[in-house]
Amino acid sequence: MPHPLPTVTVGLVSASDRASSGVYADEGIPALKQWLQAAVKNPLNFAEALVADEQSAIEAVLRRMADSDGCDLIFTSGGTGPAPRDVTPEATLAVTDKEMPGFGEQMRQISLYYVPTAILSRQTAGIRGKCLIVNLPGRPKAIAETLGGVRGESGEIKVHGLFAAIPYCVELIGGAFIETDEAVCKAFRPKQK
Repeated sequence: MPHPLPTVTVGLVSASDRASSGVYADEGIPALKQWLQAAVKNPLNFAEALVADEQSAIEAVLRRMADSDGCDLIFTSGGTGPAPRDVTPEATLAVTDKEMPGFGEQMRQISLYYVPTAILSRQTAGIRGKCLIVNLPGRPKAIAETLGGVRGESGEIKVHGLFAAIPYCVELIGGAFIETDEAVCKAFRPKQK
């Protein structure tokens, strides 16, 4: 009898002055939840936070989610551009033990298929303890593209999305074993010798 999949605790942080003050509804967290619920087979437990573009507030919520809430994985949404108030990457790097620059490089590669302004993105990722923290764009369409990758007209993968590498990364740092629905995103793990 196969073992049941462990529950994965995922932190979802949306950094936006306007959404956090009620000017408009946040779209980042709902888009992330929808994509993850379709892609991940494990039971999911979400910790959510909508914060202003304040580095200290973002740092505090990332620390809480990683250290107290026991998140295996945290996604941030928004605050990664060149504008003065965009400080999510700074907050992420301030609380992580190891930077994972390949995530930002891959996000920009994916986004360049869609918009030339992808080079303005400063998204990054890092590890805090046993938690992977990844900065994502704020728009729902861009979130899905970044996580799922670029596909051709017949559905073949042209550029791998970020999530293909995330389950293995989380496993390597001591987090939960994450299984994906391959129709949405096939997780890559090296073949066992």
